[in-house]
Amino acid sequence: MDPEQLPFVVTEHRRLFPDGFFARLGPAFLTAYTRTYVTSPHARAYIAEAGQQPVGFLVGVIDPAEHRRHVLQNHRRRLLLRAVGGLALRPLLALHFLRTRLGRYGRKLLPRRRTAAPQAPGPSGVTAVLAHVAVIERARSRGIGGALINRFVEDAAASGCARVSLVTVAGPGGAGPYYEARGWVPTGQTRTPDGLRLAAYDFPLNDDDQTESR
Repeated sequence: MDPEQLPFVVTEHRRLFPDGFFARLGPAFLTAYTRTYVTSPHARAYIAEAGQQPVGFLVGVIDPAEHRRHVLQNHRRRLLLRAVGGLALRPLLALHFLRTRLGRYGRKLLPRRRTAAPQAPGPSGVTAVLAHVAVIERARSRGIGGALINRFVEDAAASGCARVSLVTVAGPGGAGPYYEARGWVPTGQTRTPDGLRLAAYDFPLNDDDQTESR
Protein backbone atom coordinates (compact mmCIF):
# COMPACT_ATOMS: atom_id res chain seq x y z
CA MET A 1 0.00 0.00 0.00
CA ASP A 2 1.27 3.46 -0.92
CA PRO A 3 0.21 6.73 0.77
CA GLU A 4 -1.52 7.68 -2.50
CA GLN A 5 -3.89 4.73 -1.99
CA LEU A 6 -5.05 5.86 1.44
CA PRO A 7 -8.16 7.69 0.09
CA PHE A 8 -9.43 4.42 -1.42
CA VAL A 9 -8.73 2.48 1.78
CA VAL A 10 -10.34 5.09 4.02
CA THR A 11 -13.41 5.40 1.81
CA GLU A 12 -13.95 1.64 1.70
CA HIS A 13 -13.20 1.20 5.39
CA ARG A 14 -15.84 3.77 6.30
CA ARG A 15 -18.33 2.23 3.86
CA LEU A 16 -17.78 -1.40 4.87
CA PHE A 17 -17.17 -0.87 8.61
CA PRO A 18 -19.33 2.21 9.35
CA ASP A 19 -20.04 1.25 12.96
CA GLY A 20 -16.38 1.03 13.97
CA PHE A 21 -15.35 3.76 16.40
CA PHE A 22 -12.37 4.88 14.30
CA ALA A 23 -14.56 5.11 11.21
CA ARG A 24 -17.06 7.23 13.14
CA LEU A 25 -14.30 9.69 14.04
CA GLY A 26 -14.20 10.74 10.39
CA PRO A 27 -11.87 10.47 7.40
CA ALA A 28 -9.11 12.69 8.82
CA PHE A 29 -8.55 10.46 11.83
CA LEU A 30 -8.99 7.24 9.87
CA THR A 31 -6.40 8.41 7.33
CA ALA A 32 -3.90 9.15 10.10
CA TYR A 33 -4.64 5.79 11.73
CA THR A 34 -4.22 3.81 8.50
CA ARG A 35 -1.01 5.67 7.70
CA THR A 36 0.59 4.09 10.79
CA TYR A 37 0.41 0.70 9.05
CA VAL A 38 1.95 2.10 5.87
CA THR A 39 4.93 3.67 7.65
CA SER A 40 5.65 1.07 10.33
CA PRO A 41 8.33 -1.58 9.70
CA HIS A 42 6.43 -3.76 12.16
CA ALA A 43 3.15 -3.69 10.22
CA ARG A 44 1.94 -4.71 6.78
CA ALA A 45 -0.46 -2.89 4.46
CA TYR A 46 -1.49 -4.44 1.15
CA ILE A 47 -3.63 -3.33 -1.76
CA ALA A 48 -5.27 -5.78 -4.20
CA GLU A 49 -5.82 -4.53 -7.73
CA ALA A 50 -7.85 -5.72 -10.71
CA GLY A 51 -7.52 -3.97 -14.05
CA GLN A 52 -5.09 -1.52 -12.42
CA GLN A 53 -7.83 -0.42 -10.02
CA PRO A 54 -7.79 -1.07 -6.26
CA VAL A 55 -10.40 -3.59 -5.20
CA GLY A 56 -9.32 -4.63 -1.71
CA PHE A 57 -6.94 -4.04 1.15
CA LEU A 58 -5.49 -5.61 4.28
CA VAL A 59 -3.69 -4.04 7.23
CA GLY A 60 -2.11 -5.92 10.11
CA VAL A 61 0.71 -5.91 12.65
CA ILE A 62 3.64 -8.32 12.67
CA ASP A 63 5.01 -7.21 16.06
CA PRO A 64 2.34 -5.44 18.16
CA ALA A 65 4.72 -4.15 20.85
CA GLU A 66 7.18 -2.65 18.37
CA HIS A 67 4.37 -1.23 16.23
CA ARG A 68 2.95 0.51 19.29
CA ARG A 69 6.35 2.11 19.94
CA HIS A 70 6.45 3.25 16.33
CA VAL A 71 3.00 4.82 16.64
CA LEU A 72 3.88 6.62 19.89
CA GLN A 73 7.16 7.94 18.55
CA ASN A 74 5.98 9.00 15.10
CA HIS A 75 2.21 9.41 15.03
CA ARG A 76 0.93 10.13 18.54
CA ARG A 77 0.58 13.91 18.07
CA ARG A 78 -1.18 13.60 14.71
CA LEU A 79 -3.56 10.93 16.00
CA LEU A 80 -4.44 12.97 19.08
CA LEU A 81 -5.10 16.11 17.03
CA ARG A 82 -7.24 14.23 14.51
CA ALA A 83 -9.16 12.47 17.28
CA VAL A 84 -9.84 15.70 19.14
CA GLY A 85 -10.97 17.34 15.91
CA GLY A 86 -13.26 14.43 15.07
CA LEU A 87 -14.81 14.42 18.54
CA ALA A 88 -15.27 18.20 18.51
CA LEU A 89 -17.38 17.88 15.37
CA ARG A 90 -19.42 15.01 16.85
CA PRO A 91 -20.59 15.88 20.38
CA LEU A 92 -22.63 12.70 20.87
CA LEU A 93 -19.65 10.59 19.85
CA ALA A 94 -17.48 12.61 22.24
CA LEU A 95 -19.81 11.78 25.14
CA HIS A 96 -19.77 8.14 24.11
CA PHE A 97 -15.95 8.25 24.01
CA LEU A 98 -15.77 9.70 27.51
CA ARG A 99 -18.01 6.93 28.85
CA THR A 100 -16.45 3.97 27.10
CA ARG A 101 -12.89 4.61 25.91
CA LEU A 102 -11.10 7.58 27.47
CA GLY A 103 -9.11 5.65 30.04
CA ARG A 104 -8.12 2.78 27.75
CA TYR A 105 -7.05 4.95 24.81
CA GLY A 106 -5.30 7.39 27.11
CA ARG A 107 -3.16 4.58 28.47
CA LYS A 108 -2.32 3.45 24.94
CA LEU A 109 -1.40 6.85 23.48
CA LEU A 110 0.42 8.38 26.43
CA PRO A 111 4.07 7.38 26.89
CA ARG A 112 4.71 4.93 29.69
CA ARG A 113 7.41 5.20 32.29
CA ARG A 114 9.91 2.46 31.79
CA THR A 115 10.34 0.71 35.11
CA ALA A 116 12.22 -2.30 33.83
CA ALA A 117 14.04 -3.41 30.73
CA PRO A 118 11.66 -4.78 28.09
CA GLN A 119 11.39 -8.53 28.19
CA ALA A 120 11.89 -10.80 25.21
CA PRO A 121 8.81 -12.68 23.98
CA GLY A 122 8.09 -15.84 25.94
CA PRO A 123 8.44 -19.34 24.53
CA SER A 124 5.05 -19.11 22.86
CA GLY A 125 6.37 -16.43 20.49
CA VAL A 126 4.96 -13.23 19.02
CA THR A 127 1.35 -13.11 17.82
CA ALA A 128 0.76 -11.14 14.62
CA VAL A 129 -2.60 -9.36 14.41
CA LEU A 130 -4.68 -9.12 11.24
CA ALA A 131 -6.57 -5.87 11.83
CA HIS A 132 -8.76 -5.26 8.75
CA VAL A 133 -9.31 -6.99 5.42
CA ALA A 134 -11.92 -6.00 2.84
CA VAL A 135 -12.79 -6.53 -0.82
CA ILE A 136 -15.31 -4.40 -2.71
CA GLU A 137 -18.50 -6.16 -3.76
CA ARG A 138 -17.88 -6.42 -7.51
CA ALA A 139 -14.53 -8.16 -6.93
CA ARG A 140 -15.66 -10.77 -4.43
CA SER A 141 -15.73 -14.55 -4.98
CA ARG A 142 -12.46 -14.34 -6.90
CA GLY A 143 -10.15 -15.41 -4.09
CA ILE A 144 -8.83 -11.88 -3.55
CA GLY A 145 -9.55 -11.80 0.17
CA GLY A 146 -7.95 -15.21 0.61
CA ALA A 147 -4.87 -14.07 -1.30
CA LEU A 148 -4.50 -11.00 0.93
CA ILE A 149 -4.83 -13.11 4.07
CA ASN A 150 -2.37 -15.71 2.79
CA ARG A 151 0.17 -12.98 2.02
CA PHE A 152 -0.10 -11.63 5.56
CA VAL A 153 0.20 -15.11 7.07
CA GLU A 154 3.29 -15.80 4.95
CA ASP A 155 4.89 -12.53 6.04
CA ALA A 156 4.13 -13.30 9.68
CA ALA A 157 5.68 -16.75 9.37
CA ALA A 158 8.76 -15.33 7.62
CA SER A 159 9.14 -12.83 10.48
CA GLY A 160 9.18 -15.65 13.04
CA CYS A 161 5.71 -15.15 14.51
CA ALA A 162 4.14 -18.08 16.33
CA ARG A 163 0.59 -17.38 15.20
CA VAL A 164 -1.74 -14.85 13.60
CA SER A 165 -4.86 -13.65 15.41
CA LEU A 166 -7.98 -11.76 14.35
CA VAL A 167 -11.49 -10.98 15.49
CA THR A 168 -14.71 -10.97 13.51
CA VAL A 169 -18.32 -10.34 14.43
CA ALA A 170 -19.67 -13.34 16.32
CA GLY A 171 -22.69 -15.19 15.04
CA PRO A 172 -24.38 -15.23 11.63
CA GLY A 173 -23.17 -11.77 10.62
CA GLY A 174 -19.50 -12.62 11.05
CA ALA A 175 -16.90 -14.36 8.93
CA GLY A 176 -16.21 -17.14 11.43
CA PRO A 177 -17.17 -20.03 9.10
CA TYR A 178 -14.94 -18.58 6.37
CA TYR A 179 -11.90 -18.62 8.65
CA GLU A 180 -12.68 -21.99 10.23
CA ALA A 181 -12.89 -23.58 6.76
CA ARG A 182 -9.36 -22.28 6.12
CA GLY A 183 -7.79 -23.70 9.26
CA TRP A 184 -8.24 -20.85 11.73
CA VAL A 185 -8.92 -21.99 15.29
CA PRO A 186 -11.61 -20.29 17.45
CA THR A 187 -10.13 -19.09 20.75
CA GLY A 188 -13.07 -17.43 22.47
CA GLN A 189 -15.24 -14.34 22.39
CA THR A 190 -14.98 -10.79 23.61
CA ARG A 191 -17.07 -7.61 23.56
CA THR A 192 -16.24 -4.13 22.36
CA PRO A 193 -16.95 -1.13 24.61
CA ASP A 194 -20.10 -0.69 22.49
CA GLY A 195 -21.31 -4.18 23.42
CA LEU A 196 -20.63 -5.81 20.05
CA ARG A 197 -19.77 -9.49 20.46
CA LEU A 198 -16.62 -10.58 18.62
CA ALA A 199 -15.22 -14.05 17.96
CA ALA A 200 -11.44 -14.45 18.16
CA TYR A 201 -9.43 -16.77 15.91
CA ASP A 202 -5.80 -17.91 15.72
CA PHE A 203 -3.85 -19.39 12.84
CA PRO A 204 -0.91 -21.37 14.29
CA LEU A 205 2.43 -20.96 12.56
CA ASN A 206 4.62 -23.32 14.57
CA ASP A 207 4.45 -26.99 15.51
CA ASP A 208 3.76 -26.37 19.22
CA ASP A 209 0.70 -24.23 18.53
CA GLN A 210 -0.56 -26.63 15.88
CA THR A 211 -0.32 -29.52 18.35
CA GLU A 212 -2.16 -27.59 21.07
CA SER A 213 -4.98 -26.62 18.69
CA ARG A 214 -5.77 -30.20 17.75
